[in-house]
Amino acid sequence: MNTFDVIVLGSGPGGYVTAIRASQLGLKTAIIEKESLGGVCLNWGCIPTKALLKSAQVFEYLQHASDYGLKVTDADKDFDAVVSRSRSVADGMSKGVQFLMKKNKIEVINGYGTLKTGKKVSVKGADGSENEYSAQHIIIATGARSRELPALPQDGKKIIGYRKAMTLEKQPDKMIVVGSGAIGVEFAYFYNAMGTEVTVVEYLPSIVPVEDEEVSKQLERSFKKSGIKIMTSAEVTSVDTSGNGVKATVKTAKGEKILEADILLSAVGIKTNIENIGLEDVGIATDRDKIMVNDYYQTNIPGYYAIGDVTAGPALAHVASAEGILCVEKIAGMHVEPLDYGNIPGCTYCSPEVASVGLTEKQAREEGYEIKVGKFPFSASGKAKASGHSDGFVKVIFDAKYGEWLGCHMIGAGVTDMIAEAVVGRKLETTGHEILKAVHPHPTMSEAVMEAVAAAYDEVIHL
Repeated sequence: MNTFDVIVLGSGPGGYVTAIRASQLGLKTAIIEKESLGGVCLNWGCIPTKALLKSAQVFEYLQHASDYGLKVTDADKDFDAVVSRSRSVADGMSKGVQFLMKKNKIEVINGYGTLKTGKKVSVKGADGSENEYSAQHIIIATGARSRELPALPQDGKKIIGYRKAMTLEKQPDKMIVVGSGAIGVEFAYFYNAMGTEVTVVEYLPSIVPVEDEEVSKQLERSFKKSGIKIMTSAEVTSVDTSGNGVKATVKTAKGEKILEADILLSAVGIKTNIENIGLEDVGIATDRDKIMVNDYYQTNIPGYYAIGDVTAGPALAHVASAEGILCVEKIAGMHVEPLDYGNIPGCTYCSPEVASVGLTEKQAREEGYEIKVGKFPFSASGKAKASGHSDGFVKVIFDAKYGEWLGCHMIGAGVTDMIAEAVVGRKLETTGHEILKAVHPHPTMSEAVMEAVAAAYDEVIHL
């Protein structure tokens, strides 16, 4: 009864997708989860944050109803109800994963799993009971959590991580957000839109630092226009929580500044969940907080694998899912090719949204490409103007010699739903000419992709 073909440790978007694909391939599968099915993504990350962001967006629409020729009086928000809706959406998604486990005949084992030698996992239940399970293949998908810096020790009250930021009992009047990656800017947008005074502090010279420089500059302009204060090339060196709120000492090129707020949100990256799961006992190799794996996610110990945030790839839900599928397809003897990490889309769901894939302009030049760059602003898009969201642009980068699509960078309303065109195009080795000649529907935001490509090849019509 306790023997399986595959055991998956962790049920996030890496783990549960892996388990389903394993079951589809005829492998007897079990999944071990210490909290709720769906992991951080469904319960405390990707999904509930999008629900919060949608509430903020609707509230903004109501406040700007007159821009659309409409009259709305006394529009107000109920912060508790916004948080409750977000939790309800998350609960619904977690129940959906429970259904998928039953549908695919996957055994769900609740408890804390610890790896053992000999391809075994010991699981301690909430009642203190302990059971051992074995499998030919054990896949580690334990994910990650909010990283804590020594200068920003999280107390869950005044210095918080993303998890607490989703369920605050009271909306703060002032908030400091440290870190401007996806998590930082999404919460900065949400709280600002809901009426909190927000200051973003970023250690690097630009916000969303992994994005193309022009995208970073545009988001900074849009945020400042919305009333968000931005401090770049700045470091929080200490935080005083002895008073009613927080006093953060921020080191800048012009000297130290003291920022005061009710709450400080630390969004400075993630820490992998690889402690106390038995890696050392089994002898699984790690490097800089990551489990070392080959192209098919095998660790140095036969029969043990790792996918998702615990490995060295991008810490994204869709990457974990893709890795897990590839891992079990390899286990099942299918012919698979390693994942192309150069063609992974990144999406940030603040307003305006940010989406990108491939090389930035700077990276393309540094790699020695002779490039063609095209850019089309949404201010020239009929659909964007009609929708009232004309901030942003689409930027494309092509190799001038062969026409290879090197990168695509977007900032604007709904661009996270548009980036897949570039991902598929690059996967199919599509050239700029082919995108140009593929008729795009009018009026849509997606036309901006075709127009940006046209701009790169000096054929743009609407600029």
